[in-house]
Formats: sequence, C-alpha cells, structure tokens
Amino acid sequence: MSAPIERVVIVGGGTAGWMTAALLVRVLGDQIAITLVESEEIGIIGVGEATIPPIQHVNATLGIDEAEFLRETKATIKLAIRFDDWGAIGERYFHTFGAAGRNTGFCSFHHYWRRAREAGVDLDYWDFDLNYLAARNGRFAKLRDGDPEYALPYAYHFDSALYGQYLRRYSERRGVRRIEGMIGSATRDAEGGAVTTLVLRDGREIAGDLFIDCSGARGLLIQQQLNVGYEDWGHWLPCDRALAVPSRLTGPTDPYTRSTAHAAGWQWRIPLQHRVGNGLVYSSRHCSDDAAAALLLGALDGEPLAEPRPIAFRTGRARRQWDRNVVAIGLSSGFLEPLESTSIYLIQSAIVRLLHLFPGAGIDPRTVAEYNRQSQAEYETVRDFIILHYHATRRDDSAFWRDLRAMALPERLAAKIALFRATGTLSQDAFDIFMEPSWVQVLLGQGVMPAAHHPLADGPTASELATQLRDLAAARRAPVAAMPEHDAFLVAFGGQAA
Repeated sequence: MSAPIERVVIVGGGTAGWMTAALLVRVLGDQIAITLVESEEIGIIGVGEATIPPIQHVNATLGIDEAEFLRETKATIKLAIRFDDWGAIGERYFHTFGAAGRNTGFCSFHHYWRRAREAGVDLDYWDFDLNYLAARNGRFAKLRDGDPEYALPYAYHFDSALYGQYLRRYSERRGVRRIEGMIGSATRDAEGGAVTTLVLRDGREIAGDLFIDCSGARGLLIQQQLNVGYEDWGHWLPCDRALAVPSRLTGPTDPYTRSTAHAAGWQWRIPLQHRVGNGLVYSSRHCSDDAAAALLLGALDGEPLAEPRPIAFRTGRARRQWDRNVVAIGLSSGFLEPLESTSIYLIQSAIVRLLHLFPGAGIDPRTVAEYNRQSQAEYETVRDFIILHYHATRRDDSAFWRDLRAMALPERLAAKIALFRATGTLSQDAFDIFMEPSWVQVLLGQGVMPAAHHPLADGPTASELATQLRDLAAARRAPVAAMPEHDAFLVAFGGQAA
C-alpha cells in the first residue's frame, strides 16, 4: 500500500485529459488537488467526433446544460450508424441505438421475426425500430412519454476539439490547475519504480501521487517510463492508417453517422452544425497513401476545407493500463478504430472505473489488478464486435476482404457467431458495452441468418403472428410523422449555434 493519494497529475489535454479532469473534480472535489500538464505545441488527434449514448451520463454527472453543450460543441444528434457495402456491395443496414420489436420473457424479438419471415411476412427487421425510422426520415424528438417501447436513445456528433475546450473551461472554473509546458523527463522512486515527479523541458518540476497518462499514442509515462508493453491486434484488424478531412456542409444534417466500406477499409461521414467530418480508415498493405487520399477526396459530398491529415496507428492495447501509480486513459491505453464510435466511450469508462476503484488511502496491488482485469475484458469485447463487421461479409472483390473472411477469429467471437448462426441465441459477455440488439443488427445486417428460432416463437399461429407484427410495425411508425426534422429540433431546442 502506497501513501494516501492527495495530488493527481494528468499528462496531456484533449478530450481524454480534460474529461478526466472534469469528472475527477466533479466527483472528488477538494479531496484531491488536480493538475493538468499540456502543451499547445502538441496537436490533438481529434477523430472521435461520433459518440454512443453513455456520453449523456458524463454530461449529466457534470451538470451540463444540453442546449448549451450542443451550441458550444457544434453538435448534432446521432441515432444510428448507417453501414453501406459491408455485407456485400450495394447492401445497406443500420446499427441503431434502439431495439427492434418487443421481447417476451424468454424469447427475443428476432426469433418471432425470423419465424414470420419464413411464413412469408414481408417486413424488414428494421421496420420495428423507432431509431431507424426516425433516422431514415431525418427526424428527431425527445420522447418523454415514459413508455420504454417508444424510447429514442441517442448520442451526439460533435467537434472534439471544441468539446475538449468546453471541458477545460468547466474544469478550470472548479479549481483544476493547468500548466503549459513540454515534458522532458520524469523521476521515479528508486525502490518501487513509481513516478514521483514530472520534469518539464524548462526545468520546472511537478510532483504527484497518482499520474494519469493522457499523452496519446506516445504513452509518455505508461510506455516510455514504465514500458508496460503493447498487445498488437493487427492480425485481426489490419487497418493501420487513417486520413481525416473536413468538408463543407451541404443540405440538412443527417441524425446518423455513415460508414461506407471500400476495397481496403472504410470511410466515415459525421455531420456537424458547421461542417462534415470525413475520414478513411485503411490497410497500408492493401492501399497506398496516395490512392487512399484520392479515394477519400473523390467521395466527399462537399468541398474539402483542408488537406487530408494522415494518422498512423496500431490497433491493440497496453498490456497493463494501470501500472504502479500510472493509469493510462485514452490513446495511451490502446486504440480501437472508430468504426463503432467507442473511442470517447472508452475514455469515459476508464475514468468511471478509476473513480469506482479510486485509491484514496493508497494504491493496493489488488485494486490495480482488478482495474486491469476489467479494462482488458472491455477492450477485448469491443475488439470482437469490431472484428465481426469485417469477418461477417460476403465480399470477395479484393484481397483485403478475402483475407478477413478467412481469418481465424478470437475463440469467444467464433463461438458467439456459431451459436447465433445455429440457433439465433446470443449470450451477453461481462463488460460488453454492446447489448443483444446491437449484435443482432450487425449479424442480420451482414447476412448471418439463424438456421432456427426459439420454440416460443411457434406459440402464435402464422396468421396471429403476421397480424401482431403488422400492428407493431404500424405503432412504431406512428410517432415519426409528428417529430420535427433534425435541424428544426436543434433550433427549437436552443442547441443551434449562432
């Protein structure tokens, strides 16, 4: 057990650093002194402009006014991701934040839908998903009738640089001390190897008891000082490059992210209030940088507002995300490509986990081990969900897709797909942030159809089931016509930036 934790030093700003500072100061208040060290000389990656619904928990914990947040970060609403050309070229499906249909006590809705489909009921699975219906029609409303069947869960698209600045202002108003400077080195305890002091290039020293490494992929403390090592997942997720470019906004803003698969990767499109964020994630073994840039620029909906910015990365995770008195949060802890918008969530989750296990009385090795166990499980389940998109495809138009179709899967993922393919059953893994509806949408959307359904789905007659499903689909469509268009909602809610 180390000495009590009274001084927390955060290395690096951006979304990771300032979200860490904001949550720590909000939850722990004046129980600890918080210092954040960053330098304006270091750029911010800033690709994480799309989020998932738990971001609302962060904003609620911080007491942030939603309309102000939307204005300050130029945010739009996100109901789903639209996937184009992933199962096969020309196909499209949505992964929404909602759920289709209505489950019964022991049987999920997709079993009833599959049985009805066999009986000739021509209704798409997504016809029963309110998020999909609203997203497809470009509409949104904050539904407050209390009926969970008509919930419309949502997240945001926002400018991550503006979000970091917003959190900085929030944190500094509450007593977080910011120090501008470049870190030159660190001193460590001779006995246990813990970090004791940061030494800036100008000679200033910053002492702390607990250090949070938010320095990005460089891992200034977790890797360069403690050398915890890195678990590379490139054999499962071979994309290792990205190009990012903003473009001029044209037309209404869609309340969803768009992901389009290409011959050696995929392209994102994220609409904000003031621009569109675009990017191409690709494998450098299957596509040259010049070809990637040409592909990205040729696929933009509007005029580019800058030159494409290259980003190199290695998919994987730090072997220990907490080592001695250093906790890695953000890109220093690992990287999973932004296919399912999990980058900011993984920052959030790491901070919440640290708060649950916060070592106020001193760092206990058992606490460190439990933090690392949970972190590893979460990273691996997110990794598996992303691998699913690449592997469950019928595309064979390039070496990239042929290799991914044939690759050996992580054991847990292989078992999960096999069980669903045979029976339609899905098991929930511990620390998996994606619930059954998410897995069902991607599996069905990319052509993995179960060979059988649950016997409870045989309860109603075929005629009864058809009537029930048609009534349910009509009920799900009903609220959409009354919803305002997405941009009109932003204006009426007060979230539209001037």
